Amino acid sequence: MMISRRTFGLGLALTGLAACATPGATRLASSGPATLAEDLRPVANPGYDAWVAAFRGRAGQYGLNDATVASAFRGAGYLPGVVTRDRNQTEFKRSLEDYLSIAVSDERVAKGRAAFAAHRATLSALEARFGVDATIIAAIWGLESYYGERRGDVPVISATSTLAYDGRRGAFFESQLVAALKILQNGDTTPASMTGSWAGAMGHTQFIPTTYLAHAVDFTGDGRRDIWSDDPTDALASTANYLAQSGWRRGQRWGGEAGAGAPAGSAIQPQAGGPVFSVTGNFGAIKRYNNSDSYALGVGLLADRIGGAGPLRASFPPDANGMTKADRIALQQRLTALGYDTGGADGVIGARTRDAIRAWQASRRLPVTGEPSLALLRSLG
Repeated sequence: MMISRRTFGLGLALTGLAACATPGATRLASSGPATLAEDLRPVANPGYDAWVAAFRGRAGQYGLNDATVASAFRGAGYLPGVVTRDRNQTEFKRSLEDYLSIAVSDERVAKGRAAFAAHRATLSALEARFGVDATIIAAIWGLESYYGERRGDVPVISATSTLAYDGRRGAFFESQLVAALKILQNGDTTPASMTGSWAGAMGHTQFIPTTYLAHAVDFTGDGRRDIWSDDPTDALASTANYLAQSGWRRGQRWGGEAGAGAPAGSAIQPQAGGPVFSVTGNFGAIKRYNNSDSYALGVGLLADRIGGAGPLRASFPPDANGMTKADRIALQQRLTALGYDTGGADGVIGARTRDAIRAWQASRRLPVTGEPSLALLRSLG
Protein backbone atom coordinates (compact mmCIF):
# COMPACT_ATOMS: atom_id res chain seq x y z
CA MET A 1 0.00 0.00 0.00
CA MET A 2 1.20 3.49 -0.82
CA ILE A 3 0.37 6.35 1.53
CA SER A 4 -1.37 9.17 -0.31
CA ARG A 5 -2.27 12.09 1.85
CA ARG A 6 -2.02 15.85 1.68
CA THR A 7 0.57 17.66 3.71
CA PHE A 8 -0.92 19.73 6.49
CA GLY A 9 1.20 20.91 9.35
CA LEU A 10 4.41 22.51 10.45
CA GLY A 11 6.33 22.48 7.23
CA LEU A 12 8.81 20.56 9.39
CA ALA A 13 7.44 17.16 8.50
CA LEU A 14 9.25 14.37 6.75
CA THR A 15 6.16 12.71 5.36
CA GLY A 16 3.21 15.06 5.50
CA LEU A 17 0.76 12.46 6.65
CA ALA A 18 -2.38 14.31 7.55
CA ALA A 19 -5.14 16.13 5.83
CA CYS A 20 -6.24 17.67 9.10
CA ALA A 21 -6.69 14.57 11.17
CA THR A 22 -9.17 14.75 14.00
CA PRO A 23 -7.01 15.75 16.99
CA GLY A 24 -4.54 17.82 15.07
CA ALA A 25 -2.67 18.39 11.89
CA THR A 26 -0.69 15.28 12.55
CA ARG A 27 2.41 14.49 10.58
CA LEU A 28 5.68 12.84 11.16
CA ALA A 29 7.92 15.30 12.97
CA SER A 30 11.57 15.45 12.01
CA SER A 31 14.44 15.78 14.43
CA GLY A 32 16.17 18.97 13.28
CA PRO A 33 15.87 22.44 14.83
CA ALA A 34 12.88 24.59 13.88
CA THR A 35 13.32 27.96 12.20
CA LEU A 36 10.45 30.38 11.51
CA ALA A 37 10.56 31.20 7.81
CA GLU A 38 10.42 34.81 6.66
CA ASP A 39 7.09 34.25 4.90
CA LEU A 40 5.57 33.17 8.22
CA ARG A 41 5.98 36.69 9.60
CA PRO A 42 3.13 39.26 9.33
CA VAL A 43 2.92 41.53 6.29
CA ALA A 44 0.51 44.35 5.44
CA ASN A 45 -2.69 43.21 3.76
CA PRO A 46 -5.68 45.60 3.63
CA GLY A 47 -8.06 42.78 2.67
CA TYR A 48 -7.06 40.77 5.71
CA ASP A 49 -7.43 43.84 7.93
CA ALA A 50 -10.95 44.37 6.62
CA TRP A 51 -11.81 40.72 7.23
CA VAL A 52 -10.53 40.93 10.80
CA ALA A 53 -12.58 44.06 11.42
CA ALA A 54 -15.70 42.27 10.17
CA PHE A 55 -14.91 39.22 12.27
CA ARG A 56 -14.47 41.33 15.38
CA GLY A 57 -17.90 42.78 14.70
CA ARG A 58 -19.51 39.34 14.86
CA ALA A 59 -17.24 37.75 17.49
CA GLY A 60 -19.84 38.28 20.19
CA GLN A 61 -22.09 35.80 18.38
CA TYR A 62 -19.59 33.13 19.33
CA GLY A 63 -19.54 34.09 22.99
CA LEU A 64 -16.25 35.97 22.72
CA ASN A 65 -15.74 39.18 24.65
CA ASP A 66 -14.14 42.32 23.22
CA ALA A 67 -11.15 42.23 25.57
CA THR A 68 -10.15 38.72 24.50
CA VAL A 69 -10.43 39.52 20.80
CA ALA A 70 -8.57 42.82 21.10
CA SER A 71 -5.73 41.22 23.03
CA ALA A 72 -5.46 38.27 20.66
CA PHE A 73 -5.28 40.40 17.52
CA ARG A 74 -2.95 43.05 18.96
CA GLY A 75 0.14 41.35 17.55
CA ALA A 76 -1.53 39.26 14.86
CA GLY A 77 -1.23 39.73 11.12
CA TYR A 78 -1.48 38.21 7.69
CA LEU A 79 1.02 35.39 7.11
CA PRO A 80 1.58 34.80 3.37
CA GLY A 81 3.46 31.58 4.06
CA VAL A 82 0.48 29.75 5.50
CA VAL A 83 -1.54 30.45 2.35
CA THR A 84 1.33 29.27 0.18
CA ARG A 85 1.64 26.07 2.15
CA ASP A 86 -2.10 25.47 2.17
CA ARG A 87 -2.43 25.93 -1.59
CA ASN A 88 0.67 23.99 -2.52
CA GLN A 89 -0.02 20.78 -0.67
CA THR A 90 0.94 17.96 -3.01
CA GLU A 91 -0.13 14.35 -3.10
CA PHE A 92 2.57 12.50 -1.20
CA LYS A 93 3.24 8.82 -1.67
CA ARG A 94 5.56 6.78 0.47
CA SER A 95 5.67 3.04 0.98
CA LEU A 96 4.90 1.61 4.40
CA GLU A 97 8.50 0.38 4.60
CA ASP A 98 9.82 3.92 4.06
CA TYR A 99 7.31 5.37 6.51
CA LEU A 100 8.28 2.93 9.24
CA SER A 101 11.98 3.53 8.54
CA ILE A 102 11.38 7.10 9.68
CA ALA A 103 8.64 6.60 12.27
CA VAL A 104 10.48 3.80 14.06
CA SER A 105 14.05 4.83 13.32
CA ASP A 106 16.78 3.85 15.76
CA GLU A 107 17.13 7.51 16.72
CA ARG A 108 13.42 7.93 17.43
CA VAL A 109 13.38 4.72 19.43
CA ALA A 110 16.40 5.74 21.50
CA LYS A 111 14.99 9.20 22.20
CA GLY A 112 11.65 7.63 23.02
CA ARG A 113 13.16 5.30 25.59
CA ALA A 114 14.99 8.23 27.17
CA ALA A 115 11.83 10.37 27.20
CA PHE A 116 9.82 7.49 28.66
CA ALA A 117 12.36 7.00 31.42
CA ALA A 118 12.41 10.71 32.21
CA HIS A 119 8.60 10.90 32.42
CA ARG A 120 7.87 7.39 33.65
CA ALA A 121 5.95 8.55 36.74
CA THR A 122 3.69 10.84 34.73
CA LEU A 123 3.07 8.28 31.99
CA SER A 124 2.30 5.57 34.55
CA ALA A 125 -0.15 7.89 36.28
CA LEU A 126 -1.85 8.60 32.96
CA GLU A 127 -2.13 4.89 32.19
CA ALA A 128 -3.72 4.33 35.60
CA ARG A 129 -6.15 7.22 35.13
CA PHE A 130 -7.18 6.78 31.48
CA GLY A 131 -6.37 3.13 30.79
CA VAL A 132 -4.19 3.91 27.77
CA ASP A 133 -0.85 2.13 27.54
CA ALA A 134 1.91 4.51 28.61
CA THR A 135 4.12 3.54 25.69
CA ILE A 136 1.34 4.39 23.23
CA ILE A 137 1.09 7.89 24.70
CA ALA A 138 4.85 8.28 24.43
CA ALA A 139 4.85 7.04 20.83
CA ILE A 140 2.24 9.58 19.73
CA TRP A 141 4.35 12.26 21.40
CA GLY A 142 7.33 11.01 19.42
CA LEU A 143 5.57 11.04 16.07
CA GLU A 144 3.79 14.34 16.57
CA SER A 145 6.56 16.59 17.91
CA TYR A 146 9.68 14.43 18.30
CA TYR A 147 9.08 14.28 22.05
CA GLY A 148 8.39 18.00 22.33
CA GLU A 149 11.32 19.25 20.26
CA ARG A 150 9.14 20.32 17.31
CA ARG A 151 6.04 21.97 18.73
CA GLY A 152 5.94 24.77 16.16
CA ASP A 153 6.43 28.50 16.61
CA VAL A 154 3.82 30.05 14.29
CA PRO A 155 1.29 32.28 16.13
CA VAL A 156 -1.98 30.37 16.03
CA ILE A 157 -4.24 33.43 15.88
CA SER A 158 -2.34 34.78 12.89
CA ALA A 159 -2.30 31.39 11.15
CA THR A 160 -5.97 30.51 11.60
CA SER A 161 -7.23 34.04 10.83
CA THR A 162 -5.08 34.19 7.69
CA LEU A 163 -6.51 30.90 6.43
CA ALA A 164 -10.05 31.90 7.40
CA TYR A 165 -9.63 35.13 5.42
CA ASP A 166 -8.09 33.30 2.45
CA GLY A 167 -11.31 31.38 2.12
CA ARG A 168 -10.26 28.10 0.53
CA ARG A 169 -11.41 26.37 3.71
CA GLY A 170 -12.75 29.49 5.32
CA ALA A 171 -15.50 28.00 7.47
CA PHE A 172 -13.19 25.34 8.90
CA PHE A 173 -10.43 27.78 9.79
CA GLU A 174 -12.86 30.32 11.21
CA SER A 175 -14.06 27.56 13.54
CA GLN A 176 -10.44 26.95 14.56
CA LEU A 177 -9.91 30.68 15.11
CA VAL A 178 -13.02 30.90 17.29
CA ALA A 179 -11.88 27.87 19.29
CA ALA A 180 -8.41 29.37 19.73
CA LEU A 181 -9.94 32.60 21.01
CA LYS A 182 -12.10 30.64 23.46
CA ILE A 183 -8.96 28.93 24.77
CA LEU A 184 -7.46 32.37 25.41
CA GLN A 185 -10.69 33.60 26.97
CA ASN A 186 -10.63 30.61 29.32
CA GLY A 187 -7.17 31.63 30.48
CA ASP A 188 -5.37 28.44 29.48
CA THR A 189 -2.55 30.36 27.77
CA THR A 190 -1.63 33.74 26.33
CA PRO A 191 -1.56 34.95 22.71
CA ALA A 192 2.24 35.03 22.77
CA SER A 193 2.47 31.46 24.04
CA MET A 194 -0.19 30.08 21.70
CA THR A 195 2.04 28.88 18.89
CA GLY A 196 1.99 25.82 16.69
CA SER A 197 2.04 24.69 13.08
CA TRP A 198 1.29 26.84 10.06
CA ALA A 199 -2.21 25.31 10.11
CA GLY A 200 -2.88 25.80 13.81
CA ALA A 201 -1.93 22.43 15.34
CA MET A 202 -0.58 23.05 18.82
CA GLY A 203 1.59 21.65 21.55
CA HIS A 204 3.45 18.45 22.25
CA THR A 205 0.86 16.25 20.55
CA GLN A 206 -0.44 18.74 17.97
CA PHE A 207 -4.07 19.33 18.87
CA ILE A 208 -6.10 21.64 16.67
CA PRO A 209 -8.10 24.20 18.69
CA THR A 210 -11.51 22.53 18.38
CA THR A 211 -10.11 19.21 19.56
CA TYR A 212 -8.37 20.98 22.43
CA LEU A 213 -11.70 22.38 23.61
CA ALA A 214 -13.27 18.94 23.43
CA HIS A 215 -10.52 16.79 24.96
CA ALA A 216 -7.75 18.76 26.68
CA VAL A 217 -7.39 18.20 30.43
CA ASP A 218 -5.61 19.89 33.32
CA PHE A 219 -3.71 16.99 34.83
CA THR A 220 -1.27 19.13 36.82
CA GLY A 221 -4.12 20.81 38.71
CA ASP A 222 -2.85 24.36 38.15
CA GLY A 223 -6.13 25.53 36.64
CA ARG A 224 -4.84 25.63 33.05
CA ARG A 225 -4.82 23.00 30.32
CA ASP A 226 -1.32 23.87 29.20
CA ILE A 227 -0.17 21.84 26.17
CA TRP A 228 2.40 24.44 25.04
CA SER A 229 4.94 24.64 27.86
CA ASP A 230 8.11 22.60 28.22
CA ASP A 231 6.30 20.42 30.76
CA PRO A 232 4.42 17.88 28.60
CA THR A 233 2.11 16.62 31.36
CA ASP A 234 -1.15 18.24 30.26
CA ALA A 235 -0.47 17.50 26.59
CA LEU A 236 0.18 13.83 27.27
CA ALA A 237 -2.85 13.64 29.54
CA SER A 238 -4.99 15.25 26.85
CA THR A 239 -3.80 12.65 24.34
CA ALA A 240 -4.61 9.84 26.75
CA ASN A 241 -8.04 11.34 27.32
CA TYR A 242 -8.63 11.60 23.59
CA LEU A 243 -7.75 7.95 23.04
CA ALA A 244 -9.86 6.85 26.00
CA GLN A 245 -12.83 8.74 24.59
CA SER A 246 -12.12 7.21 21.17
CA GLY A 247 -12.77 3.69 22.44
CA TRP A 248 -9.42 2.54 23.77
CA ARG A 249 -9.88 -0.62 25.86
CA ARG A 250 -7.80 -0.89 29.00
CA GLY A 251 -5.47 -3.87 29.07
CA GLN A 252 -5.75 -4.68 25.37
CA ARG A 253 -2.80 -4.42 23.01
CA TRP A 254 -3.04 -2.49 19.73
CA GLY A 255 -1.92 -5.59 17.85
CA GLY A 256 1.42 -6.73 16.53
CA GLU A 257 3.25 -8.55 13.80
CA ALA A 258 1.48 -11.78 12.89
CA GLY A 259 3.30 -14.83 14.17
CA ALA A 260 5.24 -12.81 16.72
CA GLY A 261 2.99 -13.26 19.72
CA ALA A 262 0.41 -10.78 18.48
CA PRO A 263 -3.05 -10.86 20.07
CA ALA A 264 -5.97 -12.30 18.18
CA GLY A 265 -7.50 -9.74 15.88
CA SER A 266 -8.02 -8.74 12.28
CA ALA A 267 -5.19 -9.43 9.83
CA ILE A 268 -3.93 -6.60 7.64
CA GLN A 269 -1.09 -6.40 5.13
CA PRO A 270 -0.78 -2.72 4.17
CA GLN A 271 2.10 -3.26 1.71
CA ALA A 272 1.92 -6.16 -0.73
CA GLY A 273 4.59 -8.71 0.04
CA GLY A 274 5.41 -7.06 3.36
CA PRO A 275 4.70 -8.04 6.96
CA VAL A 276 1.23 -9.10 8.06
CA PHE A 277 -0.16 -7.56 11.24
CA SER A 278 -2.90 -8.64 13.60
CA VAL A 279 -4.77 -5.61 14.97
CA THR A 280 -7.40 -5.09 17.65
CA GLY A 281 -10.00 -2.44 18.35
CA ASN A 282 -7.30 -0.30 19.96
CA PHE A 283 -5.68 0.01 16.53
CA GLY A 284 -8.92 1.70 15.48
CA ALA A 285 -8.69 4.05 18.46
CA ILE A 286 -5.24 5.16 17.29
CA LYS A 287 -6.69 5.77 13.83
CA ARG A 288 -9.13 8.22 15.38
CA TYR A 289 -6.02 10.32 16.02
CA ASN A 290 -4.97 10.03 12.37
CA ASN A 291 -7.04 7.92 10.01
CA SER A 292 -4.13 6.07 8.43
CA ASP A 293 -3.10 2.44 8.84
CA SER A 294 0.52 3.49 8.41
CA TYR A 295 0.27 6.10 11.15
CA ALA A 296 -1.39 3.66 13.55
CA LEU A 297 1.24 1.02 12.79
CA GLY A 298 3.95 3.61 13.34
CA VAL A 299 2.50 4.44 16.75
CA GLY A 300 2.04 0.81 17.75
CA LEU A 301 5.45 -0.37 16.61
CA LEU A 302 7.23 2.66 18.08
CA ALA A 303 5.41 2.02 21.37
CA ASP A 304 6.55 -1.59 21.35
CA ARG A 305 10.16 -0.57 20.65
CA ILE A 306 10.05 2.04 23.43
CA GLY A 307 8.87 -0.78 25.69
CA GLY A 308 11.87 -2.90 24.77
CA ALA A 309 10.71 -4.97 21.80
CA GLY A 310 12.93 -5.63 18.82
CA PRO A 311 12.38 -4.65 15.18
CA LEU A 312 10.03 -6.37 12.75
CA ARG A 313 10.96 -9.95 11.93
CA ALA A 314 9.46 -10.10 8.44
CA SER A 315 11.03 -8.15 5.61
CA PHE A 316 9.61 -6.01 2.83
CA PRO A 317 10.03 -6.92 -0.85
CA PRO A 318 12.40 -5.04 -3.19
CA ASP A 319 11.11 -1.69 -4.43
CA ALA A 320 10.16 -0.81 -8.00
CA ASN A 321 13.86 -0.44 -8.83
CA GLY A 322 14.62 -3.92 -7.54
CA MET A 323 16.41 -2.55 -4.48
CA THR A 324 16.02 -3.73 -0.92
CA LYS A 325 16.34 -1.40 2.06
CA ALA A 326 19.87 -2.71 2.58
CA ASP A 327 20.70 -1.79 -1.03
CA ARG A 328 19.34 1.72 -0.57
CA ILE A 329 21.29 2.20 2.66
CA ALA A 330 24.46 1.02 0.91
CA LEU A 331 23.80 3.49 -1.92
CA GLN A 332 23.45 6.37 0.53
CA GLN A 333 26.53 5.33 2.45
CA ARG A 334 28.68 5.15 -0.68
CA LEU A 335 27.47 8.51 -1.95
CA THR A 336 28.22 10.06 1.43
CA ALA A 337 31.71 8.53 1.46
CA LEU A 338 32.32 10.16 -1.92
CA GLY A 339 31.32 13.56 -0.55
CA TYR A 340 27.71 13.72 -1.72
CA ASP A 341 25.33 14.56 1.14
CA THR A 342 22.27 12.29 1.24
CA GLY A 343 21.07 13.58 4.61
CA GLY A 344 21.74 10.25 6.27
CA ALA A 345 21.59 6.56 5.45
CA ASP A 346 18.13 5.35 6.39
CA GLY A 347 17.23 3.58 3.15
CA VAL A 348 14.59 6.19 2.31
CA ILE A 349 15.20 7.80 -1.09
CA GLY A 350 14.19 11.41 -0.61
CA ALA A 351 15.03 14.72 -2.24
CA ARG A 352 18.53 14.96 -0.77
CA THR A 353 19.48 11.48 -1.91
CA ARG A 354 18.18 12.23 -5.41
CA ASP A 355 20.14 15.49 -5.45
CA ALA A 356 23.26 13.57 -4.42
CA ILE A 357 22.68 11.08 -7.23
CA ARG A 358 22.26 13.91 -9.73
CA ALA A 359 25.45 15.58 -8.54
CA TRP A 360 27.41 12.33 -8.88
CA GLN A 361 25.96 11.66 -12.33
CA ALA A 362 26.79 15.19 -13.47
CA SER A 363 30.35 14.84 -12.18
CA ARG A 364 30.77 11.74 -14.37
CA ARG A 365 29.08 13.36 -17.39
CA LEU A 366 26.33 10.75 -17.22
CA PRO A 367 22.64 11.33 -17.94
CA VAL A 368 21.32 13.18 -14.91
CA THR A 369 18.23 11.31 -13.69
CA GLY A 370 18.48 11.28 -9.89
CA GLU A 371 17.10 7.74 -9.96
CA PRO A 372 18.53 5.02 -7.68
CA SER A 373 19.28 1.63 -9.17
CA LEU A 374 21.31 -1.50 -8.61
CA ALA A 375 23.52 -0.49 -11.55
CA LEU A 376 24.22 2.84 -9.86
CA LEU A 377 25.05 1.06 -6.62
CA ARG A 378 27.56 -1.14 -8.45
CA SER A 379 29.06 1.90 -10.19
CA LEU A 380 29.80 3.51 -6.84
CA GLY A 381 32.13 0.67 -5.94
